[in-house]
Amino acid sequence: MTSSTLVSSVVLARYAGALVDLAEKAKSVDKVKKDLADIDAMIGVSEDLARAITSPLLSRAEQAQIIADLSKKAKFDKLTQNFLGVLINNRRLNALSGVIKAFNAQVSARAGEVSVRVETAVKMSAAQEKSFQKKIEDALGRGVSMTSEVVPEIIGGTIVTIGSYMVDDSVRRKLERLNVALKSRSNQNAVQNLKEVV
Repeated sequence: MTSSTLVSSVVLARYAGALVDLAEKAKSVDKVKKDLADIDAMIGVSEDLARAITSPLLSRAEQAQIIADLSKKAKFDKLTQNFLGVLINNRRLNALSGVIKAFNAQVSARAGEVSVRVETAVKMSAAQEKSFQKKIEDALGRGVSMTSEVVPEIIGGTIVTIGSYMVDDSVRRKLERLNVALKSRSNQNAVQNLKEVV
């Protein structure tokens, strides 16, 4: 279980909604969205940063210094810096990943974009994700907000969820269908053989 899942979705949505409102007023939604994407990517590749953000052992002052240094190097928007400061002061920095997801979802919803979730057995490259998103947008005729998740259990292929509609083109699903077909065929052969004996 990730740290962000320990914080209720209502709280995550409240923080995200407040940030979206402020970003819209400041006309800096795109910049804040990029800042959040950048820090999310940094967390994904740096175990030290991930620990610093989620560790309950670090004080507010220690987390604030780490985030201030990171924000300066990454040239984050002032609004992004202030928002991260609020999370630190409220001891909610451990929920940052969840807040980022909620922020992106709210920005997409307000822009009238369709939410799309793609599951793959292995992580897609940035180019593959961009290409995949473009194909979905072309098919739907509108912009989409796409999130991708690695699910090794599906073995290969993809599972695409658009709203409440799901397209399961995974290898796992194909194997399940093949298994059902083989069992059905086996049962038919058994019945046929019984008829021949009788």
